[in-house]
Amino acid sequence: MVVEARPAATLILLRRGGKHVERGVEVLLVRRSPEARFMPGVWVFPGGGVDAIDAGDEEAAHMACAIRELNEEAGIELSPDAELLAWSRWITPEPVPVRFDTRFYVALAPPHSPPRPDGQETTEAEWFSPAGALERHGASELDLVFPTIKHLESLLLYSTSDEVLEAARGRTIEPVMPRVVGEGDDRRIALPGEPGYSP
Repeated sequence: MVVEARPAATLILLRRGGKHVERGVEVLLVRRSPEARFMPGVWVFPGGGVDAIDAGDEEAAHMACAIRELNEEAGIELSPDAELLAWSRWITPEPVPVRFDTRFYVALAPPHSPPRPDGQETTEAEWFSPAGALERHGASELDLVFPTIKHLESLLLYSTSDEVLEAARGRTIEPVMPRVVGEGDDRRIALPGEPGYSP
């Protein structure tokens, strides 16, 4: 039986370089509590399931969820009229028992907004360059999951946060559902267009 995917939203929060103009793109990642039932100890973008409190039409509810989760997990408050731009939509593969239909948004952090993990859902929060986070993952210093890795890779094309935001404004969003392909030790995750992926 295929479990229905729960609506969810994730925020890829960007910050400008400020005085450090050479800093380039930086994104906020939070570390989930090692005690969490779902993805314990993993570094992710702030996000979670859409709740009844997230009012409005479908899109507005997802954006409200992303803003709420950022505040809950990282202690950073965005104004209700903050610009959130759609970046992607990922649906958890069907064999997975806990599934989400997640909309990823990009937004700019308010100035001078250091992240503060809540100590329950999240235990750490840091700004990373996408390349730096991927390098630390490759060195087994940072535990990342497939969707986070792929979204960090998608940001490697851009030199500044403003470039990311500009790209989001012209972006066409098509739902992506990775598939688990292969058997045994050869099992891997494939994306549309990759070898072994079939609709």
